[in-house]
Amino acid sequence: MSTTLTAPSESTAIVDRPAEAPSFDTVYRRIVRRETHSPRSLLAITLAALLILVFLWIGTEIVIAELGAPALLVNPDDALASAVSLAEAPAAIVAAAGIGIALVGLLLVIAALAPGRRARHVLNADRAAVVVDNEVIASALARHTAYAGNVDPDNVTVSVSHTRAVIDLSPTSGVPVDRSVVTEVVDEQLESYGLRPRVSARVRIAENGRIGA
Repeated sequence: MSTTLTAPSESTAIVDRPAEAPSFDTVYRRIVRRETHSPRSLLAITLAALLILVFLWIGTEIVIAELGAPALLVNPDDALASAVSLAEAPAAIVAAAGIGIALVGLLLVIAALAPGRRARHVLNADRAAVVVDNEVIASALARHTAYAGNVDPDNVTVSVSHTRAVIDLSPTSGVPVDRSVVTEVVDEQLESYGLRPRVSARVRIAENGRIGA
């Protein structure tokens, strides 16, 4: 059984591929990347704002200390003395703390600069770039799973991630479900979609059925 995906227009991005355009492959890749990735602008702005607040706080504490007023949080002299005392700790502890802080900083920088990934997949299509939301893929798989398992669609829950589709099925009480049949149908559907990146399926059938479902 092979059925093509049907998706709402808001969840699917389709760009026709002109046969006469020799540079379409480049445009194709750019469009697909734009539709499947998102910038980390929010994270970058948040990190920048936090750094600005930290530097403003340090500058304020220095000015307050020069005026002889009580510190807002920590006196700069006390903070410097604490830092010096930490330097006298065992070398292994200081090195481990330094490596940990460096790794955290590196991860934050990478997270802020690297593009995020949208919950979308690329469908295999000739002369077109088709990008579909994971929710649409999950809805299609749920429909075919319910048909293969002979259960109500409300008894099927599907979640689709970057490389995995997890199908939870609750059978009708007293009516067994053949896991191999359901798995075969789901695998055939995923294969027919030609998703990129490739998605593998995991079918989970509840032990207790639903009465009258």
